[in-house]
Amino acid sequence: MLAVAFPGMGQIYNRKYWKLPFVYAGFGALIYSLSFNTQKYNEMMKAYQDFTDVIPETDSYIPLVKWAEPPEYDPVLYPESYDPANASYVKDNLIEAVDYYKRYRDLSIIGMAAWYMITILDANVDASLSNFDVTNKLNVQVSPLQLPVPGSIGAGFNVSLLYTF
Repeated sequence: MLAVAFPGMGQIYNRKYWKLPFVYAGFGALIYSLSFNTQKYNEMMKAYQDFTDVIPETDSYIPLVKWAEPPEYDPVLYPESYDPANASYVKDNLIEAVDYYKRYRDLSIIGMAAWYMITILDANVDASLSNFDVTNKLNVQVSPLQLPVPGSIGAGFNVSLLYTF
């Protein structure tokens, strides 16, 4: 239950201190991924919104479009020299970038929930198996066993499995 309250506390309670760097490295990587993808998603969404509006002052998309010059694709700033095919290409690329970063932002959130569940499961299994007996007193012996077969005069043959604790 400590692992549910705070990630890593179950591993501390079970005295598996060596697992703590893995627990927090996983969360750190996923938090970094979430923040990076959220930042890029917001940047691309703003660029797409700025590109599709008709306000000349909103031009946050210009530094993001590095493969062409604004006179080739910008219908608001350069209405006489833009090419509609280039404008459509830029618009499609911006919306694809928005979708890309949104997808990986969402996957980062799902990954954080999954990693949280894995750390809880690890602490729970480790606590459950801490009292498991693994001494040499556990024996398994396979031996033949003679049992009478009903309705026959002779004896039958079976195999028995004996285990002791």
